[in-house]
Amino acid sequence: MKNPWIFPAAALAIGAVGGYISGKNTSADSNGDPSTSEKTVRRTRSSSRSDNPVAEQSGKHATRPTGTEEISRMPGNSGRIKALMEFYENLTPDQLAEEARKLDGLPMNERIMASILLFSRWAEKDPTAAMAYSNSIGFTGMFVRPTILQSWASVDPANAAKYYASNPREFAMMGVMGGGRGPMGGGQGGASIIASEWARQDPAAAMAWASSLTTDKNRAMESVIGEVAKTDPKKAVAMLASMDSTDKGDAYRSVAAQYGTANFSEAQAWIRTLPAEDQAAALASAIGGLSNKDPQAAAKQVGLLEAGDAKNGVITSVVEDLARVDPKAAAVFLKQQDSEKAQQDAMRQLMPAWVAQDPSAALAYANSYEAGGVRDSALQSYVFSNNSVAPAELLKVAETITDEGDRSRSVGIAAARWMREDATSAKAYIQQSTTIPEDAKTRIIEGRSMFGGGGRGQRGGGNTPAAPAAPAGGTN
Repeated sequence: MKNPWIFPAAALAIGAVGGYISGKNTSADSNGDPSTSEKTVRRTRSSSRSDNPVAEQSGKHATRPTGTEEISRMPGNSGRIKALMEFYENLTPDQLAEEARKLDGLPMNERIMASILLFSRWAEKDPTAAMAYSNSIGFTGMFVRPTILQSWASVDPANAAKYYASNPREFAMMGVMGGGRGPMGGGQGGASIIASEWARQDPAAAMAWASSLTTDKNRAMESVIGEVAKTDPKKAVAMLASMDSTDKGDAYRSVAAQYGTANFSEAQAWIRTLPAEDQAAALASAIGGLSNKDPQAAAKQVGLLEAGDAKNGVITSVVEDLARVDPKAAAVFLKQQDSEKAQQDAMRQLMPAWVAQDPSAALAYANSYEAGGVRDSALQSYVFSNNSVAPAELLKVAETITDEGDRSRSVGIAAARWMREDATSAKAYIQQSTTIPEDAKTRIIEGRSMFGGGGRGQRGGGNTPAAPAAPAGGTN
């Protein structure tokens, strides 16, 4: 499939998750001194021996897969991941480069995980070679570069910082994509990636480096402070003093989110000491942080917020968190809100969780709203996420959506599912439909995605039809 959004989205996941894997092997090799010699920048981490001599010794008595093709045929996904890690562990940088060239032939889901593991390991062994390779693969390189930089910084932040400073154009587009909540969100820039990883090892050195920057200084400092706040909000508050007063807004929110998770009462008391213009946004972040730990408690605090975008975002976050544990409670909370925008956005979080538990109750709730954007959002999410009801029944629901675009998408999704279950009946319905566009009818009947695409490999690949586009307005 060649959906223009699917590869960037998948590759962003590589950058978001890759650092976690590499970060488990952090080294005390760096002393946090940005003046580390240029010779060290170019050093290659051992490519002639295993970094784990115990595993190397025990591996002499075990049968190891000899390549990715053999690994791909192994039963058990967890076993395949472990085998890939062990396989890449013992490759030289040149061998890792050869394996990287094979990634295009993998289905998308396999390619994502293999890329995470391969580029994370390559960045630990020979980061400059991994970076050079990313520069040779065009557009795709932009999406693997965050993984390389994060993995490098997780073991050697000082030299990752030197490379970043010497090659700014390689990272110019990093951070301009992504956004929202969760691992796919955020759009971290290169300075923020290095700062976060460095702060996990030596917060003082990380802050010294971040404060020395001329570009992205504030974001890097915020990343250091935000990382510290995860374990010590009070220390993070103290570090805020080193930032310029006019640049603290984002940092306030970052600390507030972590402080709200750790101790909401203390967070509130601290927020009251902030400049008046920053208090509302910081409180919203604190409530969002509280929601991660206790969504019921966070729901009770939402009333403290003034109407606006910040409150709407918190409502969506609370509904998302609360729906995981109690969809009915989330539904009651959502109906109490005054903002139709918040209700419409939050439906995309509520309905999938509720449909999984009780689709009849979820549908009744959606239909309890008057015709309009909120009801349309609820019904569209119901259709998209419902895998238990017959497609013909979903079509009846989809046809009641009032917005033409939402109705067309929902009808098309339900019709495509029907084609897989009863092609004759579905084809008859599709051909007479006045809702589905003519070009989409052809694609559905031919078994192709109604949103276009197709094919395996060459950066397209997958072995399933393309996923439906997100409901209008996106998700949080």
